[in-house]
Amino acid sequence: MAPRPTWKGYLKLSLVSCSIAMYTATSTSSRIRLNIINRETGNRIRNQAIDSETGDVVENDAKVKGYEDNGQYVLLEEDELDEVALESTHTIEIEKFIPREEVDEIYLDESFYIVPNDEVAYEAFAVIREAMKKKGMVGLGRVVTHRRERLLMLQSRGDGIVATALRYNNEVRDEHQYFDEIPKVKIPSDMIQLAEHILESKRGHFDPSEFEDRYEDALRDLIKAKKAGNAPPSTPSPRPSNVINLMDALRRSVKGDKDGAAAGAKGSRRTTAKKSAARKGSAKHKRMKKAS
Repeated sequence: MAPRPTWKGYLKLSLVSCSIAMYTATSTSSRIRLNIINRETGNRIRNQAIDSETGDVVENDAKVKGYEDNGQYVLLEEDELDEVALESTHTIEIEKFIPREEVDEIYLDESFYIVPNDEVAYEAFAVIREAMKKKGMVGLGRVVTHRRERLLMLQSRGDGIVATALRYNNEVRDEHQYFDEIPKVKIPSDMIQLAEHILESKRGHFDPSEFEDRYEDALRDLIKAKKAGNAPPSTPSPRPSNVINLMDALRRSVKGDKDGAAAGAKGSRRTTAKKSAARKGSAKHKRMKKAS
């Protein structure tokens, strides 16, 4: 079953526009969901809305949203909230194009896939996508979802466009509040060289398939054990490494990497030798069989 779009509307570049649909690019549906249970009865607990003053249960038809202002609440009806209309409610207009590297990673939020929504939109959609791809730029636009206007970064990706929601400037905390108190430390160059060697020895490539949610796996093991009536699996607590001499710790790390690499190479040579011997034995067996 095809996923439902998060938003439908139009993508607009100057006088060019096309009908599009926007889908969430990520999903958390595979995560384990835990319910709150009454320990005494084993039944699931149902949450109820309680009036903060009277303590009475509030039914759904009596609920209404409100904004607090000096201890008083301004009530906002659902139809009034729906009427807060902006152009970005139905249209993503690309306001400007910028180099991708100018967008600080800390501003990136969730991502969406944007696709043309009908055959008439294919050509205009492709024109916008290819223009961004040729120029190596990303577009900035806005969209209203869940009664909130989001700033979007639009980037061509394959045959489609990826829209990444950007956090507003007031949502990003000032790094100086945290980093300015870190004291300046003068580090010997040989320490940095050893650390660089360790980094190089662990160089690799980003492969998402290599990373699994280990907590989720451990949680499944716990549920499986409890279901079977077994004791929960235990994990040994990590021992803190009291680094007294940083240089010595770096040297031991480098030595450990070298020893590991040597052991791996030795194992690889041993495996190769076994395979070679097996091939020779098989060839000898075939010659003897043919001669007989």
